[in-house]
Amino acid sequence: MIKRLLLVLASASLLLLNTARAENSPDTDLVLLTENFPPYNMAKDGKNFAKGENINGIATDIVREMFKRAGLTYSLTLRFPWERVYKLALENPGYGAFVMARLPDRENLFKWVGPIGPDDWIMLARADSKITLETLNDARKYKIGAYKGDAIAETLAKQGLKPLVVLRDQDNAKKLVNGQIDLWATGDPAGRYLARQDGVTGLKTVLRFNSAELFLALNKDVPDAVVAKLQAALDQMRKDGVVDDIMSRYL
Repeated sequence: MIKRLLLVLASASLLLLNTARAENSPDTDLVLLTENFPPYNMAKDGKNFAKGENINGIATDIVREMFKRAGLTYSLTLRFPWERVYKLALENPGYGAFVMARLPDRENLFKWVGPIGPDDWIMLARADSKITLETLNDARKYKIGAYKGDAIAETLAKQGLKPLVVLRDQDNAKKLVNGQIDLWATGDPAGRYLARQDGVTGLKTVLRFNSAELFLALNKDVPDAVVAKLQAALDQMRKDGVVDDIMSRYL
């Protein structure tokens, strides 16, 4: 009986030790999540759920090459909506989400690898619109469409602009053309890419109100060694011209 108890205790100790080693190892598998955010990440079939090779886009290709160079393994899932992706990455050790704007109020919530690409914030209007804007404050009297849970929408709301949010950013393209909104607050190049996919062209930029950069955001429990490996791989990719080559395939 004593021998059996000792064996059980030894097995349990070994299991805990191996688990701790795995959690702290630079080679631990990471669970990566993303969303439909063309041209940075998207499901090949256009649906709101995809796994592995059924996901492509600028950021997806960059992340794949980054992990390959760093010698790290991962799983990749595209989910919907973005709010869920963000929450899962924030709350679960070993998780990460991309692409995410690196904002001051998010800075200490994640560990960051990047930048992966630019994401200027713009106000789009119909080609025939007479709207002119000098500052963001000038947009207060208009109906502004934005994407729920996105950094742009959150920033507008904090400044009292009360954007009309949707669950899919591309829905704002049709709403703009149909006159349901006056302005579309979105990212550049993402917004124009989404609009073209829905057959909407000729939109004009009436205000460029912020320049953001997009990152891979990792849960704070991800080991620093993993973050450093990924950052070094991305830095070398940029020096080698790989990042520019990937972007040129989509833009």
